[in-house]
Amino acid sequence: MKSSRAEEFKEFAAGRAGHLFRSACLLTSGDVHLAEDLVQETLSRMYVSWGRARRIDNPAAYAQTVLVRTFLTHRRRRSASERPLAEVPESASAAADDPALRMTLLGALSQLAHKDRAVVVLRYWEDRSIEETATALQVSPAAVRTRCVRALGRLREHLGGSVAEFATR
Repeated sequence: MKSSRAEEFKEFAAGRAGHLFRSACLLTSGDVHLAEDLVQETLSRMYVSWGRARRIDNPAAYAQTVLVRTFLTHRRRRSASERPLAEVPESASAAADDPALRMTLLGALSQLAHKDRAVVVLRYWEDRSIEETATALQVSPAAVRTRCVRALGRLREHLGGSVAEFATR
Protein backbone atom coordinates (compact mmCIF):
# COMPACT_ATOMS: atom_id res chain seq x y z
CA MET A 1 0.00 0.00 0.00
CA LYS A 2 2.73 2.46 0.97
CA SER A 3 4.91 1.63 -2.03
CA SER A 4 1.85 2.06 -4.25
CA ARG A 5 1.26 5.51 -2.76
CA ALA A 6 4.91 6.45 -3.25
CA GLU A 7 4.90 5.19 -6.84
CA GLU A 8 1.71 7.13 -7.62
CA PHE A 9 3.26 10.27 -6.21
CA LYS A 10 6.50 9.77 -8.15
CA GLU A 11 4.51 9.43 -11.36
CA PHE A 12 2.46 12.54 -10.54
CA ALA A 13 5.55 14.58 -9.60
CA ALA A 14 7.45 13.54 -12.73
CA GLY A 15 4.49 14.53 -14.91
CA ARG A 16 3.81 17.90 -13.25
CA ALA A 17 7.26 19.17 -12.23
CA GLY A 18 8.01 20.86 -15.54
CA HIS A 19 4.69 22.66 -15.65
CA LEU A 20 5.01 23.72 -12.01
CA PHE A 21 8.51 25.03 -12.72
CA ARG A 22 7.34 27.13 -15.68
CA SER A 23 4.55 28.63 -13.57
CA ALA A 24 6.98 29.26 -10.70
CA CYS A 25 9.36 31.05 -13.09
CA LEU A 26 6.56 33.39 -14.09
CA LEU A 27 5.58 33.99 -10.48
CA THR A 28 9.19 34.77 -9.52
CA SER A 29 9.82 36.95 -12.60
CA GLY A 30 12.44 34.60 -13.95
CA ASP A 31 14.32 33.77 -10.73
CA VAL A 32 14.98 30.12 -11.61
CA HIS A 33 16.61 29.32 -8.28
CA LEU A 34 13.63 30.54 -6.29
CA ALA A 35 11.33 28.80 -8.78
CA GLU A 36 13.13 25.50 -8.15
CA ASP A 37 12.78 26.03 -4.40
CA LEU A 38 9.06 26.76 -4.75
CA VAL A 39 8.51 23.62 -6.84
CA GLN A 40 10.39 21.51 -4.29
CA GLU A 41 8.36 22.98 -1.44
CA THR A 42 5.14 22.43 -3.39
CA LEU A 43 5.97 18.80 -4.15
CA SER A 44 6.99 18.13 -0.56
CA ARG A 45 3.68 19.56 0.68
CA MET A 46 1.83 17.50 -1.91
CA TYR A 47 3.62 14.34 -0.79
CA VAL A 48 2.67 14.89 2.84
CA SER A 49 -1.00 15.23 1.89
CA TRP A 50 -0.93 12.79 -1.04
CA GLY A 51 -3.51 10.49 0.57
CA ARG A 52 -6.06 13.31 0.52
CA ALA A 53 -4.81 14.82 -2.74
CA ARG A 54 -5.49 11.56 -4.61
CA ARG A 55 -9.18 11.92 -3.76
CA ILE A 56 -9.32 15.44 -5.20
CA ASP A 57 -10.89 15.66 -8.66
CA ASN A 58 -7.94 17.52 -10.17
CA PRO A 59 -4.64 17.02 -8.28
CA ALA A 60 -2.78 19.06 -10.93
CA ALA A 61 -4.90 22.13 -10.22
CA TYR A 62 -4.47 21.53 -6.50
CA ALA A 63 -0.69 21.46 -7.02
CA GLN A 64 -0.89 24.83 -8.82
CA THR A 65 -2.88 26.22 -5.90
CA VAL A 66 -0.26 24.94 -3.46
CA LEU A 67 2.47 26.53 -5.63
CA VAL A 68 0.78 29.94 -5.65
CA ARG A 69 0.14 29.84 -1.90
CA THR A 70 3.75 28.81 -1.29
CA PHE A 71 4.91 31.74 -3.43
CA LEU A 72 2.71 34.22 -1.57
CA THR A 73 3.87 32.85 1.79
CA HIS A 74 7.48 33.22 0.69
CA ARG A 75 6.89 36.84 -0.33
CA ARG A 76 5.44 37.67 3.09
CA ARG A 77 8.70 36.74 4.82
CA ARG A 78 11.18 39.52 5.52
CA SER A 79 14.02 37.66 3.84
CA ALA A 80 12.05 37.59 0.59
CA SER A 81 13.03 41.19 -0.09
CA GLU A 82 16.71 40.31 -0.56
CA ARG A 83 17.93 41.02 -4.07
CA PRO A 84 21.03 39.80 -5.89
CA LEU A 85 23.63 42.39 -6.85
CA ALA A 86 24.13 41.22 -10.42
CA GLU A 87 21.76 39.65 -12.89
CA VAL A 88 22.76 36.29 -14.26
CA PRO A 89 21.34 35.76 -17.76
CA GLU A 90 19.51 32.46 -17.36
CA SER A 91 16.36 31.47 -19.15
CA ALA A 92 13.47 29.64 -17.55
CA SER A 93 13.33 27.14 -20.35
CA ALA A 94 15.89 25.69 -22.70
CA ALA A 95 13.66 26.26 -25.71
CA ALA A 96 13.18 30.04 -25.50
CA ASP A 97 11.64 31.26 -28.76
CA ASP A 98 12.45 34.94 -28.29
CA PRO A 99 14.76 35.82 -25.39
CA ALA A 100 14.19 39.57 -25.76
CA LEU A 101 10.42 39.15 -25.48
CA ARG A 102 10.82 36.77 -22.54
CA MET A 103 13.05 39.24 -20.68
CA THR A 104 10.70 42.14 -21.43
CA LEU A 105 7.68 40.23 -20.14
CA LEU A 106 9.50 38.94 -17.06
CA GLY A 107 10.68 42.47 -16.32
CA ALA A 108 7.13 43.79 -16.61
CA LEU A 109 5.80 40.96 -14.41
CA SER A 110 8.42 41.76 -11.78
CA GLN A 111 6.99 45.29 -11.50
CA LEU A 112 3.62 43.93 -10.36
CA ALA A 113 2.67 43.35 -6.75
CA HIS A 114 2.97 39.70 -5.76
CA LYS A 115 -0.76 39.05 -5.56
CA ASP A 116 -1.34 40.82 -8.88
CA ARG A 117 1.37 38.68 -10.45
CA ALA A 118 -0.26 35.55 -9.02
CA VAL A 119 -3.63 36.58 -10.49
CA VAL A 120 -2.12 37.22 -13.93
CA VAL A 121 -0.27 33.89 -13.94
CA LEU A 122 -3.31 31.92 -12.83
CA ARG A 123 -5.79 33.66 -15.13
CA TYR A 124 -3.72 34.00 -18.29
CA TRP A 125 -0.87 31.48 -18.06
CA GLU A 126 -2.84 28.72 -16.34
CA ASP A 127 -6.05 29.74 -18.15
CA ARG A 128 -8.16 29.43 -15.00
CA SER A 129 -11.59 30.92 -14.58
CA ILE A 130 -12.20 33.82 -12.22
CA GLU A 131 -13.85 31.45 -9.73
CA GLU A 132 -10.94 28.97 -9.84
CA THR A 133 -8.45 31.80 -9.36
CA ALA A 134 -10.48 33.17 -6.46
CA THR A 135 -10.53 29.76 -4.80
CA ALA A 136 -6.78 29.30 -5.28
CA LEU A 137 -5.98 32.69 -3.77
CA GLN A 138 -8.73 32.53 -1.13
CA VAL A 139 -10.30 35.81 -2.23
CA SER A 140 -13.65 36.77 -3.74
CA PRO A 141 -14.25 36.66 -7.51
CA ALA A 142 -14.74 40.44 -7.42
CA ALA A 143 -11.24 40.82 -5.95
CA VAL A 144 -9.84 38.69 -8.78
CA ARG A 145 -11.58 40.81 -11.41
CA THR A 146 -10.32 44.01 -9.78
CA ARG A 147 -6.75 42.69 -9.54
CA CYS A 148 -6.88 41.53 -13.18
CA VAL A 149 -7.94 44.95 -14.43
CA ARG A 150 -5.32 46.76 -12.34
CA ALA A 151 -2.54 44.27 -13.13
CA LEU A 152 -3.19 44.36 -16.87
CA GLY A 153 -3.26 48.17 -16.75
CA ARG A 154 0.11 48.21 -14.99
CA LEU A 155 1.52 45.75 -17.50
CA ARG A 156 0.39 48.01 -20.34
CA GLU A 157 2.08 50.97 -18.63
CA HIS A 158 5.34 49.06 -18.12
CA LEU A 159 5.39 47.53 -21.59
CA GLY A 160 4.23 50.62 -23.46
CA GLY A 161 5.09 50.26 -27.13
CA SER A 162 7.47 47.37 -26.61
CA VAL A 163 4.68 44.79 -27.03
CA ALA A 164 3.82 46.16 -30.47
CA GLU A 165 7.53 46.01 -31.36
CA PHE A 166 7.67 42.30 -30.55
CA ALA A 167 4.26 41.51 -32.06
CA THR A 168 5.41 42.60 -35.53
CA ARG A 169 8.15 39.95 -35.63
